[in-house]
Amino acid sequence: MKEIISLAPGRTCLFGDHQDYLGLPVIACAISRNIKLTALENDTQVFKLNMIDIDQVRIIDINQIFHQLEPRDYFSSALRVLRRHGCVPNVGYDITITGDIPINSGTSSSSALLLAWINFLVTAYGVDNKVTPEFISNIGYLSEVVEHGEPGGMMDHYSIGVGNIVHIDTRNPFSFTVIGTELGGLITGVSGVPKETIGLIGDLKGNALMAIGTVKEHFPDFDLNTTEIEDLNKYRNYLPDRLIPFFEAAIKNHHYTKMALIEFQKPTLDLKKIGALMNQHHAVLRDLLKITVPRIDDMINAALRAGAYGAKIVGSGGGGSIVVMTKPGNEAPIIEALLAAGAVGAYAVTVDPGARIQ
Repeated sequence: MKEIISLAPGRTCLFGDHQDYLGLPVIACAISRNIKLTALENDTQVFKLNMIDIDQVRIIDINQIFHQLEPRDYFSSALRVLRRHGCVPNVGYDITITGDIPINSGTSSSSALLLAWINFLVTAYGVDNKVTPEFISNIGYLSEVVEHGEPGGMMDHYSIGVGNIVHIDTRNPFSFTVIGTELGGLITGVSGVPKETIGLIGDLKGNALMAIGTVKEHFPDFDLNTTEIEDLNKYRNYLPDRLIPFFEAAIKNHHYTKMALIEFQKPTLDLKKIGALMNQHHAVLRDLLKITVPRIDDMINAALRAGAYGAKIVGSGGGGSIVVMTKPGNEAPIIEALLAAGAVGAYAVTVDPGARIQ
């Protein structure tokens, strides 16, 4: 019987949260926490999915077309997208899914599961396209965001699918560049407060786009990608007070991401400088977009007091996780401080090479 083992890592966003849906760049990396999908060919016409960590079993007929999709049912949407690319299941599999990425924590456990599933399907049944990390990532984006009409961007799928540390330029034409394969002193802290993804992203995206649209009415040539922090005052007076924070956040977050890219392109990384930029980025997410919660704030303050160079909330916000940058070798006291501040989990992570068949 044929066996396929598909691995996909979680990810952390280093710079650029709430930027990819505005066409602005993101710096993210895959982290050494994985979803593992083990598939054993069976003699039925079904996928029997055994999701051990959440104690759920699901049966999917391999011939099902899925005219209607249930919300967030990415198993079905991936099958639907891949059929268009010539990937047609013809034999069933018993599939066991386990992982050590905390669920609903802002480290993309759902996107990792999706990419592990896509990689398995492509390996099991073939596809019309050349299979590259970029292809797998794009199918993930189509399956999760486009097919379901969700407001997210491409960061999760490309950081997991391509792996390493990646600079993602979300403008049209979309592009990405691997800018590193290692980053010492990286810690993930999990708050245990469930994040609120879809509604939160939808609201923030709507307000940011409304602010940009308002500015464009007065300045038709306005380009978010080339606007600098010193230009803020020029545009501020044209916005209603309630939209100013969303506009300011977009400009400032983009600035810190550009500064961080310069640092990541240097032959030797200055982790202190990267950490300081991370702190500035977090201040925007906390004070302008207001996506933190008290436990996240407590964890970040505790990490900085314990000697971290920088820390920030990750992902959509409203809970979830944080990423911490520290001097390599100083992880243990920071992990201790995070747990004392209320984190339900904290661990050192390394950069992962991305979704792959084992």
